Amino acid sequence: MRRLPPLRSLEAFVRVGKLGSAKAAASELALSPPALSRRIKALEDFMGKALFERKAQAMILNEDGKALLDEVSPALDAMAIAVDQLTNKGDGFRLRLGVLPLFGSQRLIPRLSELKKLYPKLHIDVDTSAHAENLLGDVVDAAIIIADHVDPKLYSVKLDKNYVYAITSRTLAKENNITKPEDLAHETILVHSEMKKTFNAWQENIGLPKLTSLSVDYMDSGALMLEAAANGLGVAIMHGGHFSDAKDERLTRLFDFEVESPYSYWFVCKERALKQRSVRIFHDWLIKANL
Repeated sequence: MRRLPPLRSLEAFVRVGKLGSAKAAASELALSPPALSRRIKALEDFMGKALFERKAQAMILNEDGKALLDEVSPALDAMAIAVDQLTNKGDGFRLRLGVLPLFGSQRLIPRLSELKKLYPKLHIDVDTSAHAENLLGDVVDAAIIIADHVDPKLYSVKLDKNYVYAITSRTLAKENNITKPEDLAHETILVHSEMKKTFNAWQENIGLPKLTSLSVDYMDSGALMLEAAANGLGVAIMHGGHFSDAKDERLTRLFDFEVESPYSYWFVCKERALKQRSVRIFHDWLIKANL
């Protein structure tokens, strides 16, 4: 039998290759950065060539690294699925699910008891890391992400269509007499740091593409954006569904524009993951539940 490199080195390589960060990969594997580096170095020594371009804190796959990742990643996924299927032949079965915190708290958790009643032996481990699509097959089996597009290599189902609202506190809207979009020239705009197209889409669709504001502040959490808006820290330009689901009496929607968002929630997984009983059950329930 042909010799193979250590599985731990391959696992470390795949994590770094997908995440593009040794620090993030080390965290996911619960390793120290030096330990991770040793695993990568062991693989490169085995291969007899470098697999990454090392730039500051980033590790970027070179051409040999990309070729190896394309070959090795599906094989490791298949091994993980085989182990999972054998492990889950007992009384219970488990799903590792990536979910963004706001979707989880507002839409998934309130309905999850319905799924548990149907499948009481299904156990779900939740990971709220951003960019869970990069963790598929390694850390999570499937994920619910928000994006303007999905990698065509992944299996995906679009879960909704969103509209962009301008949201702020009732107090701020009244005290500053915000009655028309032009009034936002004197306000701080709050935008999700990974959904910057929402503000651009909103500006374009209300007919004010050059609308300026006092400032644009970015946050990487929808929940924090809602809380900041409720506390009068600015006007959040974000999905109306979050506003409706929050049911926060401190908040109000400004204006009546219906602006379709470039972003939607998607269920994503690798094609082969649909063979897992837990993924298939959750997928079918999610589509039927129409969260």
